[in-house]
Amino acid sequence: MDAVVWIVLGVLLAVAEIFTTTLFLIMFAVGAFAAAGAAALGAPVAVQAVVFAVVSALTVALARPTIRRHMRPSLDSGEQPFGVQALEGATALVIEQVDAEQGMVKIDGELWTARPYDATQTFAPGARVQVIKVQGATALVWQDDISSAGELPEAKR
Repeated sequence: MDAVVWIVLGVLLAVAEIFTTTLFLIMFAVGAFAAAGAAALGAPVAVQAVVFAVVSALTVALARPTIRRHMRPSLDSGEQPFGVQALEGATALVIEQVDAEQGMVKIDGELWTARPYDATQTFAPGARVQVIKVQGATALVWQDDISSAGELPEAKR
């Protein structure tokens, strides 16, 4: 009878994991299934509880970090960012003056609306700026002394 209780608990935890997607409850479901195995072998309730606690703790400590690392690959692993994340850090050419109200830049051949990351800055057409962040369809751009020193003379028009 104890095994049935542990199996029901394991199934409930696994179903709850489907709705949370945190990879936390599933580790306790594994512990519950291990305790069900101990119960099926005739272990007393105290031993079943210890098996549940130990297996749950081990899966949380050992398996969860590995699973999370594979679900969310970091940029350190050599994965290339894509989408708007790939634009962050890119160099852009100012097409229309960029100020707090309006602006247009060209990033990798595509036109983007732009605003300065620092609202007090203004960038003239031809200036090279760096994309700091993308909010919606607007690139927030920045220009520091180092990046502006590397501009070509014809870009300073």
